[in-house]
Order: sequence, then structure tokens, then C-alpha cells
Amino acid sequence: MPSAIASPSRFDPKIVPIERCCDADPRIAESALLVDALRKRFLQTLDWTPEITDENRYALAADIISARSAKGMTTDAAVLVPVLKKPEGLSILLTQRTDHLHDHAGQISFPGGRMDAGDIDLRATALRESQEEIGLESERVEIIGSLPEYLTVSGYRVTPVVALVDPQPHYPVDAFEVADVFDVPMAFLMDPANHQVRVWNNGEERRRFYAMPYQDRFIWGATAGMLRNLYHFLKL
Repeated sequence: MPSAIASPSRFDPKIVPIERCCDADPRIAESALLVDALRKRFLQTLDWTPEITDENRYALAADIISARSAKGMTTDAAVLVPVLKKPEGLSILLTQRTDHLHDHAGQISFPGGRMDAGDIDLRATALRESQEEIGLESERVEIIGSLPEYLTVSGYRVTPVVALVDPQPHYPVDAFEVADVFDVPMAFLMDPANHQVRVWNNGEERRRFYAMPYQDRFIWGATAGMLRNLYHFLKL
């Protein structure tokens, strides 16, 4: 599932100015980023508030979701947030989309996509899409929970399904859609000091989005927004 907000053609998020970093936000304890701690956290029911990004805000303000729902045009979708159980620590598996795709070419995303009629639920969607896109073997996947829906201006209601995953030695990708599979340490992604707020301004409107640059990778938009919500969920 692509990591984009609505934007004009030739939009390059890497050159959008940084408004601020989130290093003043509370850090997550290292003990919370362990396998058993994650399992326990997703079994708990605690009050918390997902962050409303500009993408969510614009979708709601424009009444896109409710208007399309009334016409049966809203698309349910799911992504898998694969937390790899690596000896050196947990990491999160991500994909880079191929450059030739019509939509969101070259962007970083979680494996996932729209719900098919044959999917019994959105967890099944996330597993099926992950198998199709990166060859993720379902027997390696332990689903531990999900995060709130993430709304997009394109009319998608995306459910992030979080899973613990035993790493595979190789990921046989769908070469048409996926250019690369890589992972980022969870400790990096869950550290608010690495969360940037960038502001695009064309003179008529301003749009804020999250970015989490890592080495030569630029994670931004919906993917960064979902990771930000995972941070809020785990910091409690």
C-alpha cells in the first residue's frame, strides 16, 4: 500500500522543508520493544488517541469517506506491519515500489492492498497481499493486533495489521510492483527524535506530513503516519 498524500505531479517530498522534529515527545522504553512486551501490549485495552494527520483531516473535511460510502465507492484495504524477530533486535519490514508504476512510483510502503471478495476479513487481506507482493510465508507470521483505520484522500480505509514475523532468507517479490524489500530497526522508527514534520506550501495551501529518513531511504506520508500511530500506541 503506497505511502502518499495527495500531491501535485513532480512533487518531491525530500526537498519539502522540515518544520520541526519530534524529539521533545516522550521516548519509548527499550523494554517495550521486545517480543513479549508487544504481545502483551496488544492484549491490553488502554485509552489512547490516534494522531490525525493532514491526510486524514483533508479526507474528513472534504467528507470524501462518508460521501463515497453512501455510494458504495469507499475501498477497504489493509497493510501488514511485519515486525521481524531478528537476533540483534526487532525491525520492521518495508517495500520500495517500482519506478514505473502509475501511482506512487518509487515510494516506500508496507505490503498490502485492497480487500478482495474472497478475503474473510482484513487480516486475510494483509496476509494475502503480503504473500503476493513479497512472497511472505504465512506460517512465519503471528498476527498480534491492528491499529485504527488510516483514511486517505483517495477513498481508502486502510487497516494496519501488526504481526511478529520470523525472517525469511529470501523474499520472492512481485517484480512488477516491488523493487526492493528492506528492514529498519524498530528502535529507530519508534524514536520520536527521528520523526520529522515537513510542510509543503504552494502559496495557496499548506500540507503537513511525517517523514522518517533512514540511511538512503525516505519513509513518508501514510506509511510514516501509520508508524507514528504505532509509536503513540506503544508509548503508553
